Amino acid sequence: MYQTLITPAQLIAHLDNPNWVIFDCRFAMTQPELGHQQYLSAHIPHARYADLDKDLASAKSSDTGRHPLPAPHTLAHKLGLWGVDKNTQVIVYDDSAGSIAVRLWWLLRWLGHSSVAVLSGGFPRWQKEGLPVSHTPSHPTPKTFVAQPDDSLWVTTHVLEEHLKSGEWLLIDARSPERFRGEQEPLDPVAGHIPSAINLPFAGNLDADGNFLSADLLRQRFAHLNGHPHIKPDHVIHSCGSGVTACHNLLAMEAAGLLGSKLYAGSWSEWITDSQRPVAKGEAVFL
Repeated sequence: MYQTLITPAQLIAHLDNPNWVIFDCRFAMTQPELGHQQYLSAHIPHARYADLDKDLASAKSSDTGRHPLPAPHTLAHKLGLWGVDKNTQVIVYDDSAGSIAVRLWWLLRWLGHSSVAVLSGGFPRWQKEGLPVSHTPSHPTPKTFVAQPDDSLWVTTHVLEEHLKSGEWLLIDARSPERFRGEQEPLDPVAGHIPSAINLPFAGNLDADGNFLSADLLRQRFAHLNGHPHIKPDHVIHSCGSGVTACHNLLAMEAAGLLGSKLYAGSWSEWITDSQRPVAKGEAVFL
């Protein structure tokens, strides 16, 4: 069973296994239709396409972030139509270092399905290694997926505020240093970060080729939690712009054996829906 990461060499050995389901999660925030077009052009054989906006989030409202969590029953129904049940090994990939695929990885775990892994290096690595691609959309046989949501895996804005007041929790922001510092904000109407958050850009989980670092290197990266040795992994909360790339840091911690951190699903784009919430700007803090 693969629960965090998988390599192309490991996946190719199971490519025709009927109990394995692969999801192509390619998506561009500024070009929402591009990912599906890329999927139709070429994808890993048997892969289904999961759209971040349409499948992996629900509709935005005035007090939510840009990518609210989907309703469990809605996502469970889609997973069943895609051929996923409790016995399925799920593999997810994209072409952006796992930054989108991690969202589906986390959603499946939230719904009680732990047999899910991210393809390290994604589609670019798959192609670079000369592995087969398909140009034909998948037509899966539907199954029944039963969701068992574990809402202890994420926090609401109210819970986040209470946790941060206690001083016993650490908030890690996965966005770029420029966005964290408030110097630029390409996606949201307000720039900056949540006060007391530290900045750990998700790209730091990757090597120069866009593959995830080894478990040992990831463990070194997160082990001391930036001078907060009293903070245990299960008292870490991950944030980003809308609850997507935050999952990258969460996955990295899990792969490193630092278990139990949580997702602030609404993230920055939900935090700023209330103008009374404080906003910080300034230097990023790195692990």
